[in-house]
Amino acid sequence: MELPVSFADRTRSLLGDEEYNKLIDALNGEQPVSIRLNEAKLPHVSAALLRSCSERVLWASAGFYLDRRLTFTFDPLFHAGCYYVQEASSMFVEQALRRYVGEAPVMMLDLCAAPGGKSTHARSILPEGSLLVANEVIRNRSQVLAENLTKWGNPGVVVTNNDPADFSGLESFFDLILTDVPCSGEGMFRKDPVARSEWSLENVEICRQRQRRILTDVWPSLKPGGLLIYSTCTYNTEENEENIRWIRDEFGAEILPLNVPEEWNIIMGADFPVYRFLPHRTKGEGFFLSVLRKPETDIPETRRRPVSTQGKKKPAPVVSKEQLAAARGWLLSADDYELSVNGTNISAFPKESISALSALQQSLRIIQAGIPLGEIKGKDLIPEHALAMSNALRREAFPHEDVSYEQAVAYLRKEAIVLAADSPRGYVLLTYKDVPLGFVKNVGNRANNLYPQEWRIRSGYLPEEILVVD
Repeated sequence: MELPVSFADRTRSLLGDEEYNKLIDALNGEQPVSIRLNEAKLPHVSAALLRSCSERVLWASAGFYLDRRLTFTFDPLFHAGCYYVQEASSMFVEQALRRYVGEAPVMMLDLCAAPGGKSTHARSILPEGSLLVANEVIRNRSQVLAENLTKWGNPGVVVTNNDPADFSGLESFFDLILTDVPCSGEGMFRKDPVARSEWSLENVEICRQRQRRILTDVWPSLKPGGLLIYSTCTYNTEENEENIRWIRDEFGAEILPLNVPEEWNIIMGADFPVYRFLPHRTKGEGFFLSVLRKPETDIPETRRRPVSTQGKKKPAPVVSKEQLAAARGWLLSADDYELSVNGTNISAFPKESISALSALQQSLRIIQAGIPLGEIKGKDLIPEHALAMSNALRREAFPHEDVSYEQAVAYLRKEAIVLAADSPRGYVLLTYKDVPLGFVKNVGNRANNLYPQEWRIRSGYLPEEILVVD
């Protein structure tokens, strides 16, 4: 692997000759493949998934390495949200959450969240009743984020599309903020050739300044005594240790330690507790993390003006009481949710977080909140795909039919589906290996495919070798 000369020189200086040479050998080696299982969806498929795993990720309770890369695009269980393909080192965020988040519900912000690996991970670990706000500033990436969180299935999520500065209006709002900030990407050189080609000393400095702007913008929204998790996928000290020192000195933050067994081979900071992953020491890519606590006596800063919502009039609702009742009947523990109507769309949101959602709606651009349940078209109430993915789905509300692998892939391509002749008419929940895959409307001679058009498998052919969970 050809690396920028300046990067090589400064990284050798950081690590020393022996460690640097081991790093280069690792970067020229095979990239490990790791997944994180969705334990909320595991009862149906855990044995099959575990057969595909070779060893555990030591710092992640549901993280596993695979012997080889699966054909994820053609695995229905991947599309059903049974697991997430996530780089192993980044799963270390779990250690911060388990150490410092107790049993009481919390309000968490994942500020730079797309495509959703850390958000789905955090949502699996946060205490019951918590709310996760997952944000992405780039519009098209926020849609990918919403897709991945929808597939993961937890209803206590709000997906937003905002600049970090927009959150400063939510003064002392969050108990916990994860800032996996945009960085120079040195830790992704093996995985991403673009990261190598775009690296420069100038870009390192640009990233360092951008990171400090992001932290300054979001700091007011963290409660006094709240936690900030700072992470990057880069090696240099400018974007890592120097920024942690700056946060400590600028905001009076306390840098907190984590419990890290020696056998994990994670490099710990000498001056204060920070944690660096190197590919020749740990099975994964480069990663850096630190946990900081905001002072309890921190004086709130001046509230900034929230994002304007003028001109965003909601269409008048056209949903009947009968349709609302029908949608409510699709939910497990329906009394735990408040239903709302936006035009022809019905959604559900956890009641315990309604006041928080109201505050978020005043300041932020919300892409999705809670569970989209259904849409009114004519006299029909059409169930949303998000309902099929949700852990709150009451499966008994729909007839369901388990499909073969070939039928599942056809469905995921949004092709026409033919069900058995004795299948019930109307909306049918398709399952694969007893895991919900999505809805069709069975009209007899065919079943209209309701899979989201923008999520479909676009490839029109199957690879010669299909490797999926089986």
